[in-house]
Amino acid sequence: MRRWTEMLCRGATRLLAGGAAALIVGGIAHAQLAPPPGPTAEAIKKRGMLNCGIDTGVPGFAAQDASGKWKGIDIDYCRALAAAVLGDPEKIKYVPTTAAARFTVLQSGEIDVLIRDSTLTFTRSTVLGLDQVAVNFYAGQGFLVKKSLGVSKAADLQGATICTVTGATLELNIADFARSTGAKIDTLLFDKAEEAIAAMEAGRCDGYTDDSGSLAGMRSTLKVPGDWMVLPDLISKEPLGIHIRSGDARWNKIVFWLDTALKSAEEFGVTQANADQLKTTSKDPFVLRLLGVEGDFGKALGLDNDWALKAIKVSGNYGEMYDRYFGPKALDLPRGLNNLYNKGGMHYTLPLR
Repeated sequence: MRRWTEMLCRGATRLLAGGAAALIVGGIAHAQLAPPPGPTAEAIKKRGMLNCGIDTGVPGFAAQDASGKWKGIDIDYCRALAAAVLGDPEKIKYVPTTAAARFTVLQSGEIDVLIRDSTLTFTRSTVLGLDQVAVNFYAGQGFLVKKSLGVSKAADLQGATICTVTGATLELNIADFARSTGAKIDTLLFDKAEEAIAAMEAGRCDGYTDDSGSLAGMRSTLKVPGDWMVLPDLISKEPLGIHIRSGDARWNKIVFWLDTALKSAEEFGVTQANADQLKTTSKDPFVLRLLGVEGDFGKALGLDNDWALKAIKVSGNYGEMYDRYFGPKALDLPRGLNNLYNKGGMHYTLPLR
């Protein structure tokens, strides 16, 4: 055992003597070699643009305002990622994708990342060969119906026709729900959410189904939102998150830790407004590592050490993003599961150390 330990020590000494940086973790010096950039990050830097796949238009996640500017929590993630990798949140090409086409667009290489209210599932991970990097919104499938329909729960939708989008998990979830409850629910399918909503308002179906976050967003677009209600029960789990192509471990790590940084910033009180100040005044080692003051955590990803600071200054922390699009002054959707773990939610991040 002693001989084996001596061999390890000699090997570590040779690595450090050869010019490798030393990262101290738990009191132990680890050789830290500069990582290869990875094909995706390298391609992004070479073209000077992040190609980000988004929804075609769902308020809260990704939708264009009156001036044509894209806004939403998914858009803020795209901007934060561009800031971290390229140093500029404006260097983005937004690629709106339908539910049916989104994964083909990602697999083809037309986009670098898919940040589009898309559920992380077994099939998408295995059959489609995608990496499901992080959950940025916890939801469940529900129903939006007209109040005059006189139903109070999903089980009351016996014989109803529901509008929804094709190519999503929504159809299977309805079929599973109907099979398990004995209900008969028909679906009317559309490529885009706005098309399904228009058909519902025209009376072609009795309601609309989607994840709970999207239901809140689409309800806000109705001519008379007060005439409609979201039923209280959910028929599925819909952890919505970020997808990339499999095979690029470095890009996976960049996207994963970007999500972690935005949520960790909320946990430690780092905001869009105070990030620069905390960089010079904070005494908290975690905050100093997050903002790039201490350690070479950016270099370990092939980025600048202030990569997370750049992202936070652009989009704010996760809580700021949620409040901006789903909070009381926006869609008024309670955070619930989208709170941090220390406030009863599901977002529990890995430590940056």
